[in-house]
Amino acid sequence: MASQSVVFLQGLVLIVCASLRSNAQQGYGSGAQCVSPDVGPFAVVAVLTGNSTAKGVIHIDQPAPGQPSTITGQLTRLTPNSIHGFHVHGLGDLSKGCESAGAHYNPTKQTHGDPNSGPHHIGDLGNIASDANGVINVNIVSKDVQLTGQYSVVGRMILVHLVMDDLGMGGNTASLVTGNSGARLACGVLGQLKL
Repeated sequence: MASQSVVFLQGLVLIVCASLRSNAQQGYGSGAQCVSPDVGPFAVVAVLTGNSTAKGVIHIDQPAPGQPSTITGQLTRLTPNSIHGFHVHGLGDLSKGCESAGAHYNPTKQTHGDPNSGPHHIGDLGNIASDANGVINVNIVSKDVQLTGQYSVVGRMILVHLVMDDLGMGGNTASLVTGNSGARLACGVLGQLKL
């Protein structure tokens, strides 16, 4: 069994792993995953910051392995009445801010798309919209986002993009990879919460 802790440092979530098992834990980028397929966290948090003014906190809760996850939280200081692509990226590496997050989390090798229909990355969460005050209240239920098992998102980056995700319907190659969602506004590593 591994002992695990989460350390908050200036808006970043770092996961510190101390393995008491003979087998090594696998990490992703500089963010480490401290999760085994049979015993894992059922709640994670990410504190999002970036080069823009946007910031916020995102929570993901999952009642049991294999069940849908609920993604909630609030982002502030966005352009009023704007729509933004929202994704889990493959790495938890903050060494170069949001730029080192890697591509959308896609271990099943699908094309980018609408998370509610058809092929899509596990990390595709669709779009989120700000209100007249530039605030986004996030409330998404996802059957794809898992906190345990081989496709766990723990230790990976959750990221808000500059513009709307075209959900793979943009008619060009980039649409099937990124959804043409533009620059990376704010991001944070999904770190385990103690339950």
